[in-house]
Amino acid sequence: MGKPIQELVDDLPKSNMTTLMLRSLDFVVPGQWTNLVGFENTIRTVTGESDEEMIQAIGERAIWLYNDKSEGYQKAMWLYETVDNADSALGTAALANKVGNKIPLIGGLLTKVTPNPDKAQSIDLAIKLVVELVAFCQINGIPGDSIGDFVGALGDYGGESLMRMAALVCVDGLIPLGPDFLQKVESTISNMSSRDLDSNQTFSQVKELIPGGNSKGQLSFIGESFGSVQGWMSNFVSDRGLTPETIMGNLKNFIDVSDDKLDYVAAFLDMTTNYYEHTGTQTIAARLIERAVAEI
Repeated sequence: MGKPIQELVDDLPKSNMTTLMLRSLDFVVPGQWTNLVGFENTIRTVTGESDEEMIQAIGERAIWLYNDKSEGYQKAMWLYETVDNADSALGTAALANKVGNKIPLIGGLLTKVTPNPDKAQSIDLAIKLVVELVAFCQINGIPGDSIGDFVGALGDYGGESLMRMAALVCVDGLIPLGPDFLQKVESTISNMSSRDLDSNQTFSQVKELIPGGNSKGQLSFIGESFGSVQGWMSNFVSDRGLTPETIMGNLKNFIDVSDDKLDYVAAFLDMTTNYYEHTGTQTIAARLIERAVAEI
């Protein structure tokens, strides 16, 4: 077991590359995401509760639920952490001490960054989407292959969950793969073999929790999941008029990205941000707290 949930929420950074990137995406889902950190603070914010004894009771119940192995919260947390770690943390240490208002994208650092080829980037996006689906099922205590439930719930996504999907579309889709990213991902998945999937680093890290039984079945599940969410993503982009250029324009207000090679910027963000883990921790904490309140 990893860290206790209260520690994970207490340890969330107030300001780093991840939070700067997410703030730059506020224009995509205005006002949906605030960087909620601190376990007790999260309880107060989610419940509106001010009674200390009640806050204590909610916290204890939430921690108990998280620690219960028969629930899916720890598995969901593991998925969010693991899919981000696979992205690579190469540049994080170099940048950790440079976090100010704006972070210059240093030329020297760019030479260490290698963009993912389109194929690998497409697989990564599809796997991150499946991780969201499986984590959603774990958090809600439903079978891990409930694609229909997930697609139904997507329409009601808000807060940090909606921000996570917005970042997936913008940072893992539009910036590295361009405006036709959905077609690229679809074509990549449909032309893939299970061997291709097995050789993908992100997949190998999370495969044990992906439904399907074996690589062939898992590839089919990934394809089906992506196909069922494609419409939602396409509408998300067109409803908001999103383009790689609008996203980059906003990103530059927060991070000094002087390089216009979008695939390099995407690789740089992969290296230096962990938005799945960050917002995933916030989602799990909020769901635990809501459930704890309902059970007390």
